[in-house]
Amino acid sequence: MRNPQQADDLSLPTPGHLADGFVRVRGARENNLRNVDVDVPRDSIVAFTGVSGSGKSSLAFGTIYAEAQRRYFESVAPYARRLIQQGHNPKVEMISGLPPAVALQQRRGAPSSRSTVGTVTTLSNSLRMLFSRAGTYPASAEQLDSDAFSPNTAAGACPECHGLGVAHTVSEESLVPDANLTIREGAIAAWPGAWQGKNLRDILSHLGYDVDVPWRKLPRKHRDWILFTDEQPVVEVTPERDRVAKPYKGRFWSAKSYVLHTLADSQSAAMRERVLAFMESGPCPRCGGTGLRPEALAVSFGGHNIAALNATPMAELAEIIRPTAGLKEAGTASRRQSSGEENEVAVAITADLLQRITVLLDLGLGYLALGRVTPTLSPGEMQRLRIATQLRSGLFGVIYVLDEPSAGLHPADAEPLLAVLDQLKASGNSVFVVEHNMDVVRRADWLVDVGPRAGEGGGEVLYSGPVDGLAAIEASVTRPFLFNDGVARGNGSRGNGGPRGASDGGTAPRAGGAPHAGDAREPDGWLELAGITRHNLKDLDARFPLGVLTAVTGVSGSGKSTLVTHVLGEVVGSGLKNHQAPQLSEPDDAGPATALSVGRVSGAERIDRLVTVDQKPIGRTPRSNLATYTGLFDAVRKEFAATEQARACGFGAGRFSFNVAGGRCETCQGEGFVAVELLFLPGSYGPCPECDGSRYNPETLEVTYRGKNVAEVLRLTVDAATTFLADVPAAARSLKSLGDVGLGYLRLGQPATELSGGEAQRIKLATELQRAQRGHTLYLLDEPTTGLHPADVELLMAQLHGLVDSGNTVVVVEHEMAVVAAADWVIDLGPSGGDAGGRIVATGTAADVAGSTASRTAPYLAAALPQPVTS
Repeated sequence: MRNPQQADDLSLPTPGHLADGFVRVRGARENNLRNVDVDVPRDSIVAFTGVSGSGKSSLAFGTIYAEAQRRYFESVAPYARRLIQQGHNPKVEMISGLPPAVALQQRRGAPSSRSTVGTVTTLSNSLRMLFSRAGTYPASAEQLDSDAFSPNTAAGACPECHGLGVAHTVSEESLVPDANLTIREGAIAAWPGAWQGKNLRDILSHLGYDVDVPWRKLPRKHRDWILFTDEQPVVEVTPERDRVAKPYKGRFWSAKSYVLHTLADSQSAAMRERVLAFMESGPCPRCGGTGLRPEALAVSFGGHNIAALNATPMAELAEIIRPTAGLKEAGTASRRQSSGEENEVAVAITADLLQRITVLLDLGLGYLALGRVTPTLSPGEMQRLRIATQLRSGLFGVIYVLDEPSAGLHPADAEPLLAVLDQLKASGNSVFVVEHNMDVVRRADWLVDVGPRAGEGGGEVLYSGPVDGLAAIEASVTRPFLFNDGVARGNGSRGNGGPRGASDGGTAPRAGGAPHAGDAREPDGWLELAGITRHNLKDLDARFPLGVLTAVTGVSGSGKSTLVTHVLGEVVGSGLKNHQAPQLSEPDDAGPATALSVGRVSGAERIDRLVTVDQKPIGRTPRSNLATYTGLFDAVRKEFAATEQARACGFGAGRFSFNVAGGRCETCQGEGFVAVELLFLPGSYGPCPECDGSRYNPETLEVTYRGKNVAEVLRLTVDAATTFLADVPAAARSLKSLGDVGLGYLRLGQPATELSGGEAQRIKLATELQRAQRGHTLYLLDEPTTGLHPADVELLMAQLHGLVDSGNTVVVVEHEMAVVAAADWVIDLGPSGGDAGGRIVATGTAADVAGSTASRTAPYLAAALPQPVTS
């Protein structure tokens, strides 16, 4: 789209353009981009802005970075190219002046207990190599490979717990909760009921065991055999309960064997859930919870084994290895040495480790240990780990393309990030950031604003030039939030820059039509939890007001998500009937260090329902999409199945699903596209040649509903479908909720893999909003504004305030200061992250917290509050 507001002439690139310091893009048509031409300066910090779905990521990542990556792959030998996962070819006519590029994109994968700080940063690799090549070994011990020091490899994993460090076992107390009962009365609660339980009892009787005395009076030897033996004797049993004796061969299972067998082999979820209650989890007795074999734990460095160093905060770890890294005279490495702590290998590895750890210390992560599992990390901590890993590589002359680097960061944590971006630029690199944080945008040298709206209503470059120039672009949705000129209905930007931004020319209006300070809602009760202990929360007492909007704030890693999503969600969920607690992590993440302990709880009886909206993706494959996730596609398929054509053909609702055989195209298995693998060129995806991307076979597409077949309905946007399906109540409710949170531009069949993080989270919220509101529901949201443009935040906040006005309670974990300022109640945790956090440092109204001297949030919150009018 040719744009008169371009800072430079947009004629076709000439040889002179290649040296003028600009990346020149011509004819970009990726996703919703509308033949975009734009010039972007190199050796600068460039911010790409626009509402969610406007096309800014398609320009920065899908076009500029993708083309840089394609050119790099062209320079790689054809054979090596086959071994590298390659991207797609961007839809663009020409890009000139493009250096090599490095991308840092948002990743929202499922958490795993095998993923740690050390594995994410790759520091664990170096630490294992240090122990392997330079550790102190016991006398006569053979040198171990580095894999022997990893709990994630067969060579290093403890055979008992398979490297997890947690053993799931049974005990007499868990298997026999009431020792006063006899076996006939059901003392062994873990055994199955009905005939199976009676069968085991009969077998015991035939083996000579007394089943009619209280369990506690049985000899210890008998009790242990009945509960824990691995023997499975087969005896001839004559049932005592039958009128006609019919002997049969019965096999005995100990209580432990039955529980483990059921967990491993049963196809019944109910049976697995039942026996799981008899399991106990704790540190593995064989490895002491380290997940490693004894021979690896016997090797030391600096007087510590690798498990101890993995559990040491990085700030302390740096001091342990510093003496070795600073050695001036190092010996020659030799396999014959029992200790290599002072050889040249030790110096080289520790020097590299120290340099890389220092990067993390500069970003405020010194309190984390390498062994800290990633499911226990906050989004802000994960974001900084990725940034530290990828941005301090010492490269020169490259473009770093970053996807919302400030996402998940408290304003205080964003300051070191801005310093990192400045250092990258000073080192001779270009920094392109897709960003919604107005503080980061203000610090940029150049701004590319994409819009004006999302989806088909966007895809144009409204402005490309110095940041101040955006003030003249009336069509820009970003402009009022960047300059605080009062044009927007409310402010959703990431605060006003804290102390630095307080003088930026006034404070913008409030977010989402929220009440001003002094107009906050009054609580209609309190939910109180005493003695909370989990992760870095130690014996914490917390009070949450009911019937209002509460914001929980604090620096990254201070314990916000633990308190709200983990503790509050689990405590309230466990007290509700028919409530299934959210699966926040894999089952084996719940080790002794993460066990939840809560004392007195009061006020939970006033909550009838719990809704948790977390940051997990709605799907990992193209088969999951907006329509399937919200459930509205069920209603659509039923409407198609009810047509005369479908009934005549005998088609049910399942026929119109692209996930099952019958109605789908079998060539592409209902995905709508096929992968085209080229031997020496990047592979690409193309529409299925059989169904032309429709996902369905011809017989299914012959059935129409109001003139459209099912594939055409899936291609409708939410806004268009709202009209088309207006008289289908189930679909209309979902579509209205999606429109209310600003997702009217998305297509019903848009794959989950194409959705941004902000879009995925709003889809989750819309799914909950479509349900009938009954009041007395507790909504827990973990950083709901992550990935949202300030204008999108307004839509979100309007919905949250509507939930509260309907008699519900909303608790949000949030770094967005404008949202915090609009809350009725604020709970601030800190003062720092990790062990230095986990305490409530301030609580009250936004004005109360803003005046706290102990809160690191206070100065940033104060800048976001409306300033008193002086006469």
